[in-house]
Amino acid sequence: MSSPAPHPPLVLVHGLWDSPRLFRRLEEWLGGRRDPLLIPDLPHGLGSTPLEDLAARLGAEIEAAFGPEQELDLLGFSMGGVIGRIWIQLLGGHRRTRRFISVGSPQNGTFAAQPWPRWLLPGIADMKVGSPLIRRLNADLTPLKGLDCRSFWCPIDTIILPPWKGVLPVGTVQVLPVANHKQLITRPEALGPIGAALLEP
Repeated sequence: MSSPAPHPPLVLVHGLWDSPRLFRRLEEWLGGRRDPLLIPDLPHGLGSTPLEDLAARLGAEIEAAFGPEQELDLLGFSMGGVIGRIWIQLLGGHRRTRRFISVGSPQNGTFAAQPWPRWLLPGIADMKVGSPLIRRLNADLTPLKGLDCRSFWCPIDTIILPPWKGVLPVGTVQVLPVANHKQLITRPEALGPIGAALLEP
């Protein structure tokens, strides 16, 4: 009889102006130790697609890959962390999520999104500080409280403004010693701590 897999499937969710290629270095760091691995392509239309639409697509990709009940871990980078959070909190994903890792995500909005009108770029407008979506997510944290939630951020982040607000309202928080937003998912100094969290039983 074969022994059970040490981890459930892992889902990686990219952010704005990114694609699944974003996670190439993390995949190399993991070296197959987190298979099966799902990295869906979520076309965001340069910010014109509402985040709830992207979360619904994420849910469909997860169900197509793993069925309706398989437990999983989810990591979201940047906007991908908010997309993952929408799926978890608003679309029932909390019922099958074990660990949720947010990396440099505007979980409380970002002032970098404030200038963009919703009629033009609703996906970016969803990430404004105080947006209806952000308020809705922060109004009821019950779906997150049963999960292993972890947040990673860096002090020098010009995408998440202010940087220290780019964390989940529950769970552990860790600062990473990197120089900018993209390095949170590409530099060895970040991949080490993030990868270690992904490999924990």
